[in-house]
Amino acid sequence: MSELTPFWSIVIFVSLLLIAYLLGSVPSGYVAGKLIKGIDLRSYGSGTVSGSMVWEHVARWAVVPVGLFDIFKGALATWLGLRLGLGQVAAMAVGLAAVVGHNWPVYLNFQGGRGFSPFIGILLVIFPWGALIILAGLAIGNLFRSPAVPLIVTLTLPIFANGSTNVLWLAAGMTVITVIKRLEANRRPFPTNPIERRKVILRRIFLDRDIQDHKRWIRREPH
Repeated sequence: MSELTPFWSIVIFVSLLLIAYLLGSVPSGYVAGKLIKGIDLRSYGSGTVSGSMVWEHVARWAVVPVGLFDIFKGALATWLGLRLGLGQVAAMAVGLAAVVGHNWPVYLNFQGGRGFSPFIGILLVIFPWGALIILAGLAIGNLFRSPAVPLIVTLTLPIFANGSTNVLWLAAGMTVITVIKRLEANRRPFPTNPIERRKVILRRIFLDRDIQDHKRWIRREPH
């Protein structure tokens, strides 16, 4: 593709950010919950529209199409950025816009998922080995019920990428988005008691939940 002028680069970049956000906002987990079980996933478990909640409350087989579609959102956004000649850094920003859309979807009153699936999609385009590393981190975190593991693994990605500055910025961006999302927790209110509020803040960051009991948290139902 011929080199873009600065003006057209900005126009295409801003347009792709918006398109990526809207694409990322497509809530496949929510749609699966509605079509298969007739439920709103935001009222179950962690309250997130995520693959893990599809697994727990909808149907385990549904995690495959939901996960693949969410990965596709990040991959397509990033690929388009590269294909249209924006460069790797801008393409990563476009991919992260899809993550932001996934986490705060305009179609669901900004109540979405956690963003690791579209993040894997970004890595498949930018740093394929990183996608496998994140998948391993998610699997280990799930095995030991420790949501801190994927965060730690994300921060180690630049090491595996031979110190790549671009991967460093990508990992940092994903970490910031993830921490903000965990704290915001789809606007779930914090306790009014200061001591309990500090406990919940720490649990949200490191455990991705408000209480200590993991099983009780993910199995919550509206009643």
